[in-house]
Amino acid sequence: MPESPDPTAAFDPRAYDQVCFACGDRNPHGLRMRFQLDPDAPPQDATVLCRYHPREADQGFPGVLHGGILVTLMDESMAWAMWAKSEALGVTAKMDVRYRRPAPAGVHLLVRARVLTDRGRRLEVESTVSTEDGSRIAEATALFLRLPEAEEHRIAAELGWDKLRR
Repeated sequence: MPESPDPTAAFDPRAYDQVCFACGDRNPHGLRMRFQLDPDAPPQDATVLCRYHPREADQGFPGVLHGGILVTLMDESMAWAMWAKSEALGVTAKMDVRYRRPAPAGVHLLVRARVLTDRGRRLEVESTVSTEDGSRIAEATALFLRLPEAEEHRIAAELGWDKLRR
């Protein structure tokens, strides 16, 4: 990933002009996640960070964030980590999740992700969810399959991300 003037800058707001449940502005029911490069991580890692503020609607049991929302936060962050590292678009092939403790509803969360290995079409990625005080809520590792080049270019163009490439 090339050096940018501000390595912790947020991603271009145009990237969110889509219907994606996790990050899209055009989904009225979505999570509306926002990403930046993690200022506490080495720039070459291209670790992404999302500060997520759970909504009341994100609960499973009363007062507890739904586990499906947690896994969505991690899955989406891993996809953004792939984009940050190598502008890769892909799909989740396999994900291993470990829930460490319940996430209290209303507590601000930090979601981080980074690419561990990039072997062409196969990318291994990891993500964590923690509270602002550093308590680990959940973690995941995943295998993503990069889309074939023609499909990757088609989807990037459809999302308008082809204009955002470095």
